[in-house]
Order: sequence, then C-alpha cells, then structure tokens
Amino acid sequence: QVQLQESGPGLVKPSQTLSLTCTVSGGSITTSYYWTWLRQPPGKGLEWMGAITSSGSTYLKPSLKSRTSISRDTTKNQFTLHLGSVTAEDTAVYYCARGRDLQRSAWSDYDYRGQGTQVTVSS
Repeated sequence: QVQLQESGPGLVKPSQTLSLTCTVSGGSITTSYYWTWLRQPPGKGLEWMGAITSSGSTYLKPSLKSRTSISRDTTKNQFTLHLGSVTAEDTAVYYCARGRDLQRSAWSDYDYRGQGTQVTVSS
C-alpha cells in the first residue's frame, strides 16, 4: 500500500516562499509515475500545479512556472514543492498524489494521494 504524507508550514507570510514536502512510503518515487502537487483553494476546484517524474524531470503549470519548482530526495523518498512570492490567492489545501498523466485535475486520475495540508497566506 502506497502512502503519501504532506508536511510543511500551515501559515506563510505574503511574499515568502512556501515549501511543502511529500513523503512516500510503500513505493519508490523512482518508479514510472508522475509524482504530483495539486491544490484546492477555498470554494474552488482542484488545480494541478506540477509534477516530477521517476527520472527527475519536472513539469509545471505555465501560469505558476515563474515561481514554482519541484525537487526530490530519492534517499528519503520525498519530493518537495517550492512556491515563491506567495499571496493570499495561494491559500489552499495542498495535496501530493501519484498519477499516470500530467495536468489532471480530478481525483479519479490519481491512485494514491495524501490527506492534504492547509496552507494560509497571511501577515
């Protein structure tokens, strides 16, 4: 059974960089899936943010690309989202998930996901 767990700060100040880590157990992030970050702002739908592949290649949503990166640590079986210059519009529940395709924004496209972590951007 693959399990994913998000971790990171629950509160971030505007203009700071948000870093969230997804720790994967029961499966390796070097297997052929898209290890993905998504978020859901309050009252809005699920948004695909980006993904990292088994080989370490990254794919990012174009509108977020200028301030987003995804890295990984294969020794810890973790991948990390970095989102810079955050604003109140980045307030959301952030999820990591395992998928077989890019730019999917429905949970039916993911076979495993974390429980999500609330991030609030506020001074």
